[in-house]
Amino acid sequence: MKQIIILLLITFSLAGCEKDDICDETTSTTPQVVIEFYNAASPNTLKNVSNLKVVANGFTEALTGTTGVSKIKVPLQTNLDATTWQFIENGLDTDATNDNEDILNFTYTRETVFVSRACGYKTVYDLTNSNTNLVATDADNWIDHITIIQPNIDTENETHIKIYF
Repeated sequence: MKQIIILLLITFSLAGCEKDDICDETTSTTPQVVIEFYNAASPNTLKNVSNLKVVANGFTEALTGTTGVSKIKVPLQTNLDATTWQFIENGLDTDATNDNEDILNFTYTRETVFVSRACGYKTVYDLTNSNTNLVATDADNWIDHITIIQPNIDTENETHIKIYF
């Protein structure tokens, strides 16, 4: 009888245990916008961007890993319905006189989605009814045009925007 009681106590104590509240690295969190660069003269051809500097409006720190590649990821603000980024061609060289700055203004709707107790919430974005656009700052834009390919930004597994230059 004593052994049965001990066995029942052990069983009930183990049944009350919960798995650790650790957010797995593979769990999807707030996604960034995936942007691919294409050759404007040959729209189906990916094109690497050399000396690209990408800076959030109002900041001086640039994103890293944005030069010599045809695909980048850019975060959007989770507390506002718009984010502005400066895309500066030749922005990484030492001569600032040949920098060519184009501004992309992303507008979107946001939704907060519960992921799990361990991971908390994430924000997903929708560019469907947005005015996401290239803002002309001068007559010499290096970006020819942009196309929104996937307006629902809930993962980073697909391209959301194509930039042609």
